[in-house]
Amino acid sequence: MTPSEYASHDALGLAALVARREVSPAELVDAAIAGIERHNGALNAVVYKAYDEARRTAAGALPDGPFRGVPFLIKDLGRRVAGWPCSSGSLFAQAGPADHDSVLVERYRKAGLVFLGATNTPELGIPGVTHSQRLGLCKNPWNLAHTPGGSSGGSAAAVASGMVPMAHASDGLGSIRIPAACCGLVGMKPTRDRNPWDPDELGRVCGLVVDHIVCRSLRDCAAMLDATGTPQATSPYAPPPKAGPYLDELRRAPGKLRITWSRQTPTGRPIAAEVEQALLDTAELLRSLGHDVEEGKLEVDQIALYLAARVMLAANFAAEMNGLIARVGRPPHDGELDPLARRNYEAGKLVSGADAFAAAQRVRALCWQILEQFQRVDVFLTPVLGTLPPRTDDLDPLATDLKTFDSRTASSFPFTAPFNMTGQPAISLPLAQSPTGLPIGMMFAARYGDEATLFRLAAQLEAARPWADRHPAIWA
Repeated sequence: MTPSEYASHDALGLAALVARREVSPAELVDAAIAGIERHNGALNAVVYKAYDEARRTAAGALPDGPFRGVPFLIKDLGRRVAGWPCSSGSLFAQAGPADHDSVLVERYRKAGLVFLGATNTPELGIPGVTHSQRLGLCKNPWNLAHTPGGSSGGSAAAVASGMVPMAHASDGLGSIRIPAACCGLVGMKPTRDRNPWDPDELGRVCGLVVDHIVCRSLRDCAAMLDATGTPQATSPYAPPPKAGPYLDELRRAPGKLRITWSRQTPTGRPIAAEVEQALLDTAELLRSLGHDVEEGKLEVDQIALYLAARVMLAANFAAEMNGLIARVGRPPHDGELDPLARRNYEAGKLVSGADAFAAAQRVRALCWQILEQFQRVDVFLTPVLGTLPPRTDDLDPLATDLKTFDSRTASSFPFTAPFNMTGQPAISLPLAQSPTGLPIGMMFAARYGDEATLFRLAAQLEAARPWADRHPAIWA
């Protein structure tokens, strides 16, 4: 199998070749390894390589799942893979080899996937770019001067460059959707707790963090959520049940939807002209497809929401750090935490328990206002980013003054976080490109538990404005 042939298939396509015995899992693994070795020096997307393990797995008896034999990468943050270390992008927090798989990783294995290694992530998943002392700078295959986003930037860069057709990702304030938008991919943040988590996990951030994948095709996104997104028997927070397989939803028409689109940012800053034009074009496309489309805004005081969330998140981060300190057996030495993590930890230690709970209650009350809006609206549309994918030297968490970094972050990533707070599903679709060829992602959010509507609408948009033939400069 040539590199171009391998990269021309999505994950389901590769699995179909395996099922028909036109290619073996071992051949797919070799093709994926070749792609990683060809491009990783430029991108720094894969930071842990498990090639020997992958070859042994591919040569053995794989589960007969929907992705049997397909190469896959795991984000180096939070999720345990038996026998693998986990750095979390940190000089301090890295953990030794895990003695068992996380529940989600078990489900990936049952789906037939073959694990090749782990992908780059910023320290503890904090910023929307992927750069840390521990793992180094990850770059965007569309343009190496630009970020692939974060915190799932390594996964997005690997998928966009053709190393693998899809990879694990996680999203606490936008960390699936932002990299998907930066790298021209599909990235869905599912409903809260749709995918499983482990009860002893640190860093789930009061329910804000969810896991899924970044990928190139909608059908891979849907089929993977079908494979992993079933309630845990012991979960106290099982999401609303789905009506049927998400893969089937891609074949259903969405009907006439009530869609509100918005260019309004929390601070009132205007978005970049190229992004605004892509948003206007998307709204017009939706009208041409028969939907009821109007401009509006997110009906909540977003400044109040972010201020309350900042207190809640600071307290959560301090609690997470205390857990890591207990595991390591000592506090971090000077230089062991990157500037953002050190700043957040020191701020979190100053938050009282009463302040933390008051902030969480305030966030919950404000989220009700957002959820109420979705009684009148089926889908809410914004860009994913307020700017084009930032340059790595403009948004550098190691070198940029933190006040400047915060301001630039607010300009680039103003839209994604509220839907982590409400727990609603939201998807980034690669519907546009800038005149210079950088991807521009559009974000669609739906009611709590209603991934089905997003899949139906996304399939309609994929047919109307296909993206499968768009590839970056660094490609298989």
